[in-house]
Amino acid sequence: MRRRSPARWLAPIALIACAFAIYTVVDKGLLQDDGGAKTTTSKTSTSGKGASTTKKKTAKKAKTYTVKSGDTFSAIADKEGVEVEALQEANPKVDASALHPGQKLKLPR
Repeated sequence: MRRRSPARWLAPIALIACAFAIYTVVDKGLLQDDGGAKTTTSKTSTSGKGASTTKKKTAKKAKTYTVKSGDTFSAIADKEGVEVEALQEANPKVDASALHPGQKLKLPR
């Protein structure tokens, strides 16, 4: 009778273990990197006559500006009270000479 190699049953177990380890690492990475998702936490405090619940947002929503016909970076900066350089830093992929109506720009904080 021919003896079977332990690799015949160890290989599938190793494959499953590796798949589980990869899934765990990727899943944990996705949970830590929300990508700007809104997160709310609630606190409940009891004092005196009853319980009150307060919600606190931990992620602030970024302010945006919708470009109108004829707008320029300098005009938008003046309207919003920010520096032109700060507006350009907040929107590095936007070409200042190619603004079009309806385009959304992030406003610096």
